[in-house]
Amino acid sequence: MLPDAEPPRKLENLERSAPKDKAVGTKAVTNSLKHVNHQAGPTRGAQALYRMNQKGGFDCPSCAWPDPDGERSRFEFCENGAKAIATETTKKRIGPEFFAEHSVAELAEQTDFWLNDAGRIATPMVLEKDGTHYQPISWDDAVALIAEELNATESPDEGIFYTSGRASNEAAFLYQLFVRQYGTNNLPDCSNMCHESSGAALKQTVGIGKGTVTLEDIETTDCLLVIGQNPGTNHPRMLTSLEQTVLNGGKIVSVNPLLETGLKAFSHPQKVSGILGRATPLASLHLPVRLNGDLPFLKGMLKCVLEAEAAAPGTVVDQDFIQTHTHGYDAFVSELADAQWSDLVEQSGLTEAQIRQAATVFIEAKEAITCWAMGLTQHHNAVETIREVVNLHLITGKIGRARSGLCPVRGHSNVQGDRTMGIWEKMPEAFLAALDKEFEFTSPRTHGYDTCEAIRAMHAGKARVFIGLGGNFLSASPDTHYTAAAMRRCQLTVHISTKLNRGHLVTGERALILPCLGRTETDHQKSGPQFVTVENSMGVVHSSEGRLEPASPDLLSETAIICRIAKATLGKQSTAPWQLFEDNYEHIRNSIEKVIPGFEDYNQRAKIPGGFYLPNAVKQRQFDTASGKSEMTINPLNPIQLEDDQLLLQTFRSHDQFNTTIYGTNDRYRGIKNERRVIFMNPEDMQARGIVAEQPVDITSHFEGETRTAELFLAIPYDTPKGCAAAYYPEANVLVPIAAQAAHSGTPTSKSVIVTVAAHS
Repeated sequence: MLPDAEPPRKLENLERSAPKDKAVGTKAVTNSLKHVNHQAGPTRGAQALYRMNQKGGFDCPSCAWPDPDGERSRFEFCENGAKAIATETTKKRIGPEFFAEHSVAELAEQTDFWLNDAGRIATPMVLEKDGTHYQPISWDDAVALIAEELNATESPDEGIFYTSGRASNEAAFLYQLFVRQYGTNNLPDCSNMCHESSGAALKQTVGIGKGTVTLEDIETTDCLLVIGQNPGTNHPRMLTSLEQTVLNGGKIVSVNPLLETGLKAFSHPQKVSGILGRATPLASLHLPVRLNGDLPFLKGMLKCVLEAEAAAPGTVVDQDFIQTHTHGYDAFVSELADAQWSDLVEQSGLTEAQIRQAATVFIEAKEAITCWAMGLTQHHNAVETIREVVNLHLITGKIGRARSGLCPVRGHSNVQGDRTMGIWEKMPEAFLAALDKEFEFTSPRTHGYDTCEAIRAMHAGKARVFIGLGGNFLSASPDTHYTAAAMRRCQLTVHISTKLNRGHLVTGERALILPCLGRTETDHQKSGPQFVTVENSMGVVHSSEGRLEPASPDLLSETAIICRIAKATLGKQSTAPWQLFEDNYEHIRNSIEKVIPGFEDYNQRAKIPGGFYLPNAVKQRQFDTASGKSEMTINPLNPIQLEDDQLLLQTFRSHDQFNTTIYGTNDRYRGIKNERRVIFMNPEDMQARGIVAEQPVDITSHFEGETRTAELFLAIPYDTPKGCAAAYYPEANVLVPIAAQAAHSGTPTSKSVIVTVAAHS
């Protein structure tokens, strides 16, 4: 029997309480310390926390929220960052004895929390064809096995080279170089599943696929529009900045189906007021938009802008900016005029008064910033919705100046840096030409597979080798059983990892686990101790250097692993100095400097405390688009049609997880304890289906005549718009169809899954 691709379908011991009214506070501190002390012990844990996010320290392996440019707190970390450090610095180890004791099938019966909690992987392991247990393998033999399989392919396009967002700039650059010298652009990454929609929309409209603001802009703006984002759980350090926004007189508008605790109020744990239990209210206005109702909401905002301009010409629409810096204004205005308030209200789930209230805050603000995350990016019309966000800023001129602009809030700590380094299946010609010049080869020009395309290629037998640089590909991907079948059709699957996850248990004919150093650990190479660099959400590149003793003497850095695989696979056909790169990372940065604009004097500037900003032309109101101006776009309404018994479901995180890593089974802010198999529903929707609180139910998704079912969830009444529901991933990923993707970006539509809910059979 094959190992199960889903987490165990069994219920724990649910305890439920009311959702919390404030985020963080002393509870977050005690919970952080509990995790660190339990896993690492007080000494090793404290050593790590003391250096995390400090100048000259190491970058948090959790989210990509930036650090202050100037003075920093000695406690520049959040609860989730502490959990990430706890799990990386844990005293627990899993090696040959562990894998001899536990078969792959037995491990698959454990929860994702249990797998992560088992400890750090201490030595390379191999699962042979028809094997039941992983066995130890030497590094030389592991690398030789990879080279053998890659060189046995009929075409380089039979290799899939995935990257999570935690790889350093140096590792990412070498990884894409190896893959392109191997002969393919098959470089899917986690961005394909999260902010690809942001990149597609921003590149088309303003010429750069990243944000346009700084941390100081966030904290000093007059209006912060936060759409489809839950900072309290997903980017907790952002709460400090949101508090500062409010204290500086700015207003925060929250647009989200759920009123998340992190946007209600923030109790700062490093202030006396927070210690005493007092909290700063954050969002002055919350709009409970329906799932996929953001586009009609934004159109309503824009109609209000034009109305206000008509009432007071020259005071709302920035005509000078429109004339000088935009293209497509007239067509945009014409299309917007056709939008009817009745449609906007019905499709958004908001009243006209609510939309006008939000618009008033935005219009009256001299400066404004819009932040967003997965709540916008994972819908069929995600790119159109984000383009409408851009329209709102273009028409008012609130972009390309201090305290105004666009802020897609990235997840993984270096996901932005990986893309800058070339981790993308369709890098532009300028990058490829510079790469070719530096390394004297011709890189492929045919676009490679993105994540969903890679899964389909493996499923169809068009790809035979999968290598994952970090991450948990199986659990992060949509359509769990389809993805599992795809992985099993590979000849070899390889995972470069620090911890055990479910992706290690659903494998190709043969499988390798290659254990690597974590961010906290010393990276000692032939030339001495090394540091690496990362790029945060605001485009700041800075160093990251661990100082702790590695969890095992048998660990290699991601950079060293890539170099060894490249040497073994490419041999003399590669002109790249792989051994030199492994021995001294300065040589990698020298090559990056020659290939990628903005990295001049890289080795010197990387040592600047706090790092340096990459160029961002939008900040100077320069737009690298086809017209040379920012593009105002037409984004038609395209609502999802539901049948009477159907709901629209979003997948999201609990408070005890970061992406697919499960730190526990609680969701403190939403009042859930000891359970992850829950579905949050509007009480009226429950009543209409004859479902009572905590009743076991099955969830079935519906897409183009296909159905997928997730069994045994507990129904939880919750304050969410009628017709909307929510469940945690990866448990609910089985419901997301592989073919349900956002137009223009290919991002899985994990925030708008059409489902029916029925009593568990």
